[in-house]
Amino acid sequence: MTPPPAQPSPSPRGRGQGEGAAGATSAAQTHPLHTAPRTLTTPRLSLLPPGPEHLPDLIRLKADERVFGFMLHGTRTPERTREELEDDMEFWLVRGYGTWSVFERGTGEFLGLCGLMERPDGRGVALRFALWPECRGKGYAREAAAAALEFAHRAGLKRIIGVARESNAASRAVMTDIGMREFGEFRHGGHRMLVFESVR
Repeated sequence: MTPPPAQPSPSPRGRGQGEGAAGATSAAQTHPLHTAPRTLTTPRLSLLPPGPEHLPDLIRLKADERVFGFMLHGTRTPERTREELEDDMEFWLVRGYGTWSVFERGTGEFLGLCGLMERPDGRGVALRFALWPECRGKGYAREAAAAALEFAHRAGLKRIIGVARESNAASRAVMTDIGMREFGEFRHGGHRMLVFESVR
């Protein structure tokens, strides 16, 4: 699948995902988050804000236990994935940040997701990434996560967290490699969850 060109961003619709997402004002839209380029490019990857054309790839990814079995709330049904795509698109309009679909530049192949979300447990804005298992060992997750983290700080988000199961050594390594530090933990669903943060 070849990545589509980035589209101009329409005006916020005034409703978003997470606490405090509603009521974007004209003043808020002048914040650096709303003026920063939304398509990110790294030496090997293109990160594009999600659009309807990404839905088939997202349905496959989010239904795969190897990928979303580690994510908050686990795997998704096709209908839930469709709802989350609509939420993610609107979240970008309201907040000026969100999740990207990750593509390999050389082939246009869809590799997974990476981005920023406001955690529903109130811990803050979190870095998340979920790529196909076949991407492991190639540094794609690290490359995408580093680009997302840099976007966040450059656009004015001072503190970004990341959460990983203690048993998920690959995700922990990615966050450590891009400069995040472990600073806390909690338990969820019987698992010990480690919290990382980046503050600038």
